[in-house]
Amino acid sequence: MSQSTKFWDKIAAKYAEQPIEDEESYQKKLEITRGYFNPEMELLEIGCGTGSTAILHAPHVKHIRAVDFSKEMLAIAQQKASEQNIQNITFEQCSVEELNVPKGSMDMVLALSILHLLEDKEAAIAKIYTMLKAGGLLVTSTMCLGDEMGWFKLIAPMGKVLGFFPLVKVFTVENLVESLTKTGFSIDYQWQPDKKKAVFIVAKKTA
Repeated sequence: MSQSTKFWDKIAAKYAEQPIEDEESYQKKLEITRGYFNPEMELLEIGCGTGSTAILHAPHVKHIRAVDFSKEMLAIAQQKASEQNIQNITFEQCSVEELNVPKGSMDMVLALSILHLLEDKEAAIAKIYTMLKAGGLLVTSTMCLGDEMGWFKLIAPMGKVLGFFPLVKVFTVENLVESLTKTGFSIDYQWQPDKKKAVFIVAKKTA
């Protein structure tokens, strides 16, 4: 078990109890995402956490495969889905690196609050690209600390070692967009409430 996995397992219960920090922005992101849905869509959510977003989207699509590397997060997600009688989500403990998805099989991949927590976001973006059908969509909400908190990269490694926070990568919005477009995505929608908050992007597979 990695140190980051231990971190998220440890805080899972507290995380599930926390209110959404910016409810208005969250609702807007849900609304924009649903604007791309149709009832036959197959979705994948990586880093699904306690399953809140997947559960809210589930009634609007055919099926969601929701993965996370934290078993404690997934236990909460599965309980919530069961309590709400949501039956079209498959929860699975898996890291992005271990994830096996047939090429061209997904209509949409959700990567919400996860890309900045990965060791190699470029590799993850490239992997997501191969999973998607032609014209498929990657929806991501990503903290880009390099724009306002570039200094964080100096303390992040020590904080991770001490267990104060998980692996966190520092990059800018421009860097994220460049990573997406170099892989072959086109940016269909981009919005950021302000520079201190996550950037929300809908990127389309162009081939």
